[in-house]
Amino acid sequence: MLISGLQKLTLLDFPGTVACTVFTGGCNFRCPFCHNASLVLPERLDGDPDGAETVLAFLKKRQGILEGVAITGGEPLLHADMPELLRAIRTLGYRIKLDTNGSFPDRLRAIVEEGLVDRVAMDIKNPPALYAKTVGLKALDIDAITRSKDYLLEGRVDYEFRTTVVKGLHTAESLCEAARWIDGAREYYLQQYKDSGDVIRPGGLAAYSDEEMRALRDAVAGVLPCVKLRGVD
Repeated sequence: MLISGLQKLTLLDFPGTVACTVFTGGCNFRCPFCHNASLVLPERLDGDPDGAETVLAFLKKRQGILEGVAITGGEPLLHADMPELLRAIRTLGYRIKLDTNGSFPDRLRAIVEEGLVDRVAMDIKNPPALYAKTVGLKALDIDAITRSKDYLLEGRVDYEFRTTVVKGLHTAESLCEAARWIDGAREYYLQQYKDSGDVIRPGGLAAYSDEEMRALRDAVAGVLPCVKLRGVD
């Protein structure tokens, strides 16, 4: 497993939990708006193949100080050995949150059913008809995404769905259609796009204003009342 970063303290990535964030390298999507291009593009990937040991050594020193670990990427479930890292973190007594794009439903189900995660945050990129374009691929197995989405909706683990909202890719209509696709969700967040300076393909993309984001939220609320904004003042 390639560990490409460690943020030693976060109060945002794992709601209600004093945590650190572990970044894994590599992703099977090429979302043009991705703000972590250096964690996705093969020619730019960097990190420590033995980084899991570094992370575990850090966590041993922070026992009693930190409460949880947020694991993000890239796409963490791209790594078949992810359960090994999760088990080791669990042994140290930490709560775990996992970010995923939902493209590995069997791996997601396995770690949930083994009790290796406390919370899952899954990206909902757009409604199914627009998924491949939104994730920057010519073709996509939407069935895998659907299986992950449906599994989380069963409520076997605490979860949230979230969409990074980008002008040029999302409209009120597409967001409402995405909301219908996750009907029954407990938590759904619309996240304001921000150009981090490390975006995969920034050309033609822009953020909606705070006012526009509120209008989009209000439109989606007519379909999915639990919707909230993230990243908007």
